[in-house]
Amino acid sequence: MKLTIEKDELLSRRFYLVIFYLCAFFMATITFYSLYVSLDEYLNTGKVIIGEVLVNTEFPVKGLAKLVTYLMIVSVVAWYCVTKLGADKVKNIPKSVRSILQLIVLAILILSIYEFFYNFIIWNALITADLINGELRLDDLFMPYPNPDTPWNLVFATKMSLAALIISAHGFYMISKRT
Repeated sequence: MKLTIEKDELLSRRFYLVIFYLCAFFMATITFYSLYVSLDEYLNTGKVIIGEVLVNTEFPVKGLAKLVTYLMIVSVVAWYCVTKLGADKVKNIPKSVRSILQLIVLAILILSIYEFFYNFIIWNALITADLINGELRLDDLFMPYPNPDTPWNLVFATKMSLAALIISAHGFYMISKRT
């Protein structure tokens, strides 16, 4: 019976490891593609909207999911796999260190909550303003803040801040439940 449980745990660990490496591969591929296209755009036009290439690229065919959606999903799934793989390693962290980490993760959680709602509200306001003018541009909206020279696409900013919110909330839960 014990051998079966150990074998099952090993299979489970291998599964999480394979999924993590697949997610890491997809994150790296999407990131390098985005950097390449954005750098090319910047060199040709002198301007770039952060995240725009990920919002405008649908994969594998037009009409399917955007790269930013894949990036958001694989980021969260990779984080989950990391927590499943590393749960045993962090059990023995001293309470003082865990308390410091808990405060750091709480600060990240608060920041990601703010960023998600900020981006979502700005995006919603710009969509509403466009609708009043008789337009509907969901994916082309961007925020030229904090630097007008490098605006952020609001779909990208909202989805990635949502991923950060989910990851930090899960991280805060995981580190808090151990205290």
